Amino acid sequence: MRYWWVNQNQTYRHEVQGGYLWSPKRNANGARNPFYESMREVAPGDLIFSFMDTRILAVGFAQSYCWESPKPLEFGNAGQNWENIGWKVKVNFWELANKVRPKDHIDVLRPLLPDRYSPLQPNGNGLQSVYLTEVPTRLAEVLMSLIGQEVAPIALAARDVKPVSADDLDFWERKLEQELVNDSTVRETERMAIIRARNGQGLFKERVSKIESRCRITGVENPAHLVASHCKPWRDSTNEERLNGENGLLLTPSIDHLFDRGFIGFEDNGKLIVSPVAHHPSLQRMGIDTTKIVNVGGFSSGQKQFLDFHRSAVLLQSARV
Repeated sequence: MRYWWVNQNQTYRHEVQGGYLWSPKRNANGARNPFYESMREVAPGDLIFSFMDTRILAVGFAQSYCWESPKPLEFGNAGQNWENIGWKVKVNFWELANKVRPKDHIDVLRPLLPDRYSPLQPNGNGLQSVYLTEVPTRLAEVLMSLIGQEVAPIALAARDVKPVSADDLDFWERKLEQELVNDSTVRETERMAIIRARNGQGLFKERVSKIESRCRITGVENPAHLVASHCKPWRDSTNEERLNGENGLLLTPSIDHLFDRGFIGFEDNGKLIVSPVAHHPSLQRMGIDTTKIVNVGGFSSGQKQFLDFHRSAVLLQSARV
């Protein structure tokens, strides 16, 4: 279990009542933000302290891993400068009766604050620039003791949480697909090819098969058991990119799932990247040896460009900021 602190001054009501966290991927100027990058490393069972207006108002635990998701419509005018596609995590929140004001206990808390990415200033005031940041275990323990007994059942439930899936990702993709169906500016034959590409079939798979001949991880060569997996996901791609063979790898369905949801990725030199939140026993059963360094071979220059997008916008691993 890891511990996180989230500042929700603009979105507390929507996120706590809706049972989620949502952040943009980057700052308005396109720069990486360490407090948005943190979203990529949240895992089911992690405990989250919700801070707003000088107090910890709620505590919850993550029920899912992070996934790509459009900005929630209910945000309305909040975050008008935020990009429309960001990170989302499903969270089970409990609002607290004992709403602790950290500033009242700063003499106890100050020595426990991290040197980097602290959620509080040394005087106990919050930091507006912080969205989500990790809390050291000792600091989390002291915060829980200040909150009191009502946090105990929350922490207990977190230990037994069963991970849930990214339940709006398919809905989002189906909506994009329907928009494509209704787009009269795209020829019908091309439209059907693009729609089939979403499932890794049709023209897209034919084009990927001219570059790839087997699953990079399992070695399976029979095309009946392979799908063409987008490096830059179908949901993020232009129509041209959705059919670009260099935007694809041939993978078995289970490996495609891990790649599409960001549990694995690849360096340009072919080195396999395993997300720090990935469940290693599951990966072992799905055909990935997590006990050693795995290299799947080099990629074309075109593939490298799309893999760079995957590492920066899909892989569940925060970039160094």
